[in-house]
Amino acid sequence: QVQLEESGGGLVQAGGSLRLSCAASGRTFSRNSMGWFRQAPGKEREFVAGITWSSETTVYADAVKGRFTASRDNSKDTVYLQINNLKPEDTAVYYCARKRVGSSWYQAASYDYWGQGTQVTVSS
Repeated sequence: QVQLEESGGGLVQAGGSLRLSCAASGRTFSRNSMGWFRQAPGKEREFVAGITWSSETTVYADAVKGRFTASRDNSKDTVYLQINNLKPEDTAVYYCARKRVGSSWYQAASYDYWGQGTQVTVSS
């Protein structure tokens, strides 16, 4: 079992920044790619960013490219999502998840363990 816990969300003004963290416990995830998703009220959960276990490859949704940066520290079993230039449309609950080997980055079904999420609210 892997337990994932997100933190770092909050209420920020448009144009501000946040750094989300996702700490893992239980079995380590250092050999797994990790993804970040978000879900706004009334909308489906959507992929925003992913990172391979070596950090060699990062993947981003078009809507967040240039503003979101995924990183990880395997020695701390933690992945991060730096969010800059926040916009009101970024308001959502943000989740981290562990990706199954060989599966698609973009589908929620590709991920087997999920955190509980952290709320990000951006005021205009």
